[in-house]
Amino acid sequence: MGRVAVVLPPREGFATGAVGAIGLQVAALAGADDVIVGPPPAGASLLPGHEYRPVRPGLWPPGGRGLRYAAAVARALRDIAPAVVEVHNRPDIAHYIARHHPGQKVLLVLHNDPQGMRGADTPALRAGLLARMAVVCVSGWVRQRFVAGLPDSAGRQVGLSPNGVELPPVVPPQSARGRVVLFAGRVVADKGADLFVAACERLRPDHPDWRFEMIGADRFRGDAPVTPFVSALAPRARAAGVEMTGYRPHADVLDAMARAAIVVVPSRWPEPFGLTALEAMAAGAALIAAPTGGLPEVVGDGGILCAPEPVAGLARAIGALVDDVTARDSLAARGRAGAARFSVDHARARRAAQRLAALRGGGG
Repeated sequence: MGRVAVVLPPREGFATGAVGAIGLQVAALAGADDVIVGPPPAGASLLPGHEYRPVRPGLWPPGGRGLRYAAAVARALRDIAPAVVEVHNRPDIAHYIARHHPGQKVLLVLHNDPQGMRGADTPALRAGLLARMAVVCVSGWVRQRFVAGLPDSAGRQVGLSPNGVELPPVVPPQSARGRVVLFAGRVVADKGADLFVAACERLRPDHPDWRFEMIGADRFRGDAPVTPFVSALAPRARAAGVEMTGYRPHADVLDAMARAAIVVVPSRWPEPFGLTALEAMAAGAALIAAPTGGLPEVVGDGGILCAPEPVAGLARAIGALVDDVTARDSLAARGRAGAARFSVDHARARRAAQRLAALRGGGG
């Protein structure tokens, strides 16, 4: 098919100590001919095994940093000469490239709610994107948000390209795992970090032999700022017996999931996909997740879907698994089977098919 230029959002890391979910997925699904285009790494080594082209916004054109980043990407594409440009999560940048490189095939991959994105927040703008490029979404929920307000025919134009996960060949059974309930993710209100702490506060008196852990920070990097939310949560977590370990590299998070008995994803906001939940399922943990956004698609019957508010219900759901190793075993087995539907190999094949479709049509 030729080279594919994969364009990261302007604030997305691609380094060992600073990488988020989009960067991890780009690395996992990258093909041999891919060139990753993104911001310069901030003092850390790049993820290995990839050709990376850093771009730095210049002074032209006048405007915000996003516009200048898009212009810098467009200039870099002249040297790369890709068959397809795959832009992640930035409709405005994809539109800029399509407009300034007439004839260039562009594939826009959406990881979040497009109705909250610059360049896609109205039906007219989303229809305009479909006229210029191919569009795929990581979940049916994101896809529904994109086609809302568009003619029925638009639904047939928007593809589905789910995220993927490496499925470890062997994971420890529940009987060999630590008595640990784990939260892993950004420590922000949207992710329900405070709800996890409140649930643990209720559980700890009756389960003194269990540990409650929280991995994460405000952002996906080691130097993440200590925000007012994190500062306020820390003393509550200590009082509830929750150990806050801060940011950890992705490999450490996966190791923790493989050791934990239970992983909780208590998100308040509608998760567009729910990669943390998928990783927990693949790692053999018993999963409890919120029933919003794309999470029900990913979790299926491989986890317990439980609204995180009121927190008393979340605490009861966790407590029921804490008290029942047989239920945890059964849930973990279903989770592993469900995670296999989202294997990296499957995700790569789906993305490759979408790229080929973009090359053959998809605007431009």
